[in-house]
Amino acid sequence: MGENLHQLRCFGCGNRIAGAEVRPDFRCAHCGELFEVEYPGWSQRGGHDRPNPGALKWLWRERRSSSEALDQSGVWRYREMLPILDNFGDAVSLREGNAPLYHLPRAAKALGIDQLYAKHQGMNPTGSFKDTGMTAALSVARQRGFEWVACASTGNTSASMAAYAARAGLRSLVLIPEGKIAWGKLSQAMDYGARTLQVQSDFDGCLRLLTEIVRQAPIYLLNSVNPYRLEGQKTPAFEIAEAFDWNVPDHLIVPGGNLGNSSALGKGFRELRELGMVARMPHISVIQAAGANPLVRSLVQTQGARLEPVDAQTRATAIRIGNPASWRKAARVIQESGGCCLDVTEAEIAIAKAELGAEGLGCEPASAVTLAGLKKLRAQGAVRPVDTVVLVLTGHTLKDADYTIEFHRGTLLTDEEKRGHDAEIDALRRDAVTVEATAAAVLAALKGEVG
Repeated sequence: MGENLHQLRCFGCGNRIAGAEVRPDFRCAHCGELFEVEYPGWSQRGGHDRPNPGALKWLWRERRSSSEALDQSGVWRYREMLPILDNFGDAVSLREGNAPLYHLPRAAKALGIDQLYAKHQGMNPTGSFKDTGMTAALSVARQRGFEWVACASTGNTSASMAAYAARAGLRSLVLIPEGKIAWGKLSQAMDYGARTLQVQSDFDGCLRLLTEIVRQAPIYLLNSVNPYRLEGQKTPAFEIAEAFDWNVPDHLIVPGGNLGNSSALGKGFRELRELGMVARMPHISVIQAAGANPLVRSLVQTQGARLEPVDAQTRATAIRIGNPASWRKAARVIQESGGCCLDVTEAEIAIAKAELGAEGLGCEPASAVTLAGLKKLRAQGAVRPVDTVVLVLTGHTLKDADYTIEFHRGTLLTDEEKRGHDAEIDALRRDAVTVEATAAAVLAALKGEVG
């Protein structure tokens, strides 16, 4: 099924190849660009392979109450939209997807927006959005007979890959930048049995090294350069559209690291529109950390024609990437959808993370750039009070517990970083206070807060 229904198209020169013909590094042999998965049968309206929108909407709704394992996956529930496997029985699933869409009443009120939501992808099995892509790409790896899979990672990808590899009975290799990863994420990869190597380099150096390795050994690369990853990662677009009864929100705001996620979500909404399932795409905006903002600079300086790598520096480790692989795809999505791309400071990220926590929603620091970015977009008038906005939260709060603890202890940010934000930070901090084991001591600590 899969090989007959899909092909790979180079994002640069347009060269088309069969999926099984792609090189180990997933780069085009002619121009060196990345590939996208496309489905030739969808181009003919009324064609045999073109999905029927009404029938699919009904089918996907029915599957929500199914007890079949594949139907309980928020990725494979939409399997007609990603026919990449010869046999869907080969799919490796941990019941990923179906992540909750939460209303954010406090933030909405503070920003003067009618409808503000968070799509919390941190509620996936390994705690990040990576699971939706990993189930797809690793299933392809197993179907094609690979025994080893590998990734370079700042944390979330390694945790996800290791879990799905363990589930499939495959061996996994993780390359991580030494000392530049949250230990909560690294512990997952170790627990799931990955062979983990700390490389004396940054993320981009790890990925370059791994690209050399997969050219020399039969190891399947599972970073987001792999187009099958993005096929799985596009499915939250389907969930969001379905949640709004096939009306899309006005704005979708996504963190920007290696930029595969914004690319994938844009692809998902584009395919829904082209198949007539939705009337339009949302404005898709990408938010980066100020210390890791190569796409922001590219769009300002060259309108997305070129990208100069940067020395990425941010405590939001999941987006500490200076040379993002999918930047061309992300730039197209932003421009095509009429979105924006901007950056936010370390203090703005920390404040937004604490504000999301005050809603009862914990997330990793990289996720909080979405709310921080929304504040700026609102101030600029790019988001109106009547707009419906969805923030994509990419990782769970326990991915980087040290960050949260340091914020509330007051040790996370430097004085320079805090300047101008002291009042906001003090209002959000909730440090743990030591008291005597008496009711009087506890009540004294709560003086003015209870009664």
